[in-house]
Amino acid sequence: MAARKNTSRKKRLMKKTRQNQPVPAWIIIRTKRKVRTNPKRRAWRRSDVNVG
Repeated sequence: MAARKNTSRKKRLMKKTRQNQPVPAWIIIRTKRKVRTNPKRRAWRRSDVNVG
C-alpha cells in the first residue's frame, strides 16, 4: 500500500480497522452469551475494503 495517503482515506481505513475488532468479553458476559460474534468482521485477505 502506498505510504502517501490523504487524511480522509486514512480516517476511513481507521474506521474499518475499528469495526473489524471482536466483540468485547464484557459484552458477551452482559448479554449472557447471546451476542458472541461480530457480524461485520472482515478478513483482510478474503474480502475487499471499499474506501477509495
